[in-house]
Amino acid sequence: MDIKLSQCFIAVDDHDKALAFYRDVLGFEVRNDVGFEGMRWVTVGAPSQPDVEIVLEPPAANPNASPADKQAMAELLAKGMLRGVIFSTDDCDAVFERIRASGADVLQEPIDQPYGVRDCAFRDPAGNMLRFAQRRAG
Repeated sequence: MDIKLSQCFIAVDDHDKALAFYRDVLGFEVRNDVGFEGMRWVTVGAPSQPDVEIVLEPPAANPNASPADKQAMAELLAKGMLRGVIFSTDDCDAVFERIRASGADVLQEPIDQPYGVRDCAFRDPAGNMLRFAQRRAG
């Protein structure tokens, strides 16, 4: 039996700002950008991973979420408290320079971690933490 990741979700508060970051800065392909049940369904992905999509969705996109729950999720997103994503790269330093040049919020400059990667971290336009990790030879 083979089980693989197909989609993951990242909360965003503005699809256009998110697309400008994920498409224009990170170089991801836009796979879908359509209206669906009064919402916008946007998926992006790395050209090198055609079978993995990242869904960019508003916090608490569940239509059954209460107004209080939607408000709580929006507040957590604004504070950068929702979990982020870790991307792999073959050149952490080049990725860092490219993303920093875009004006993204730097959380951590490239550093060699004791667990075998060199990584850096940023916040996307919605406040999500994104890490970019390069495995060290060894």
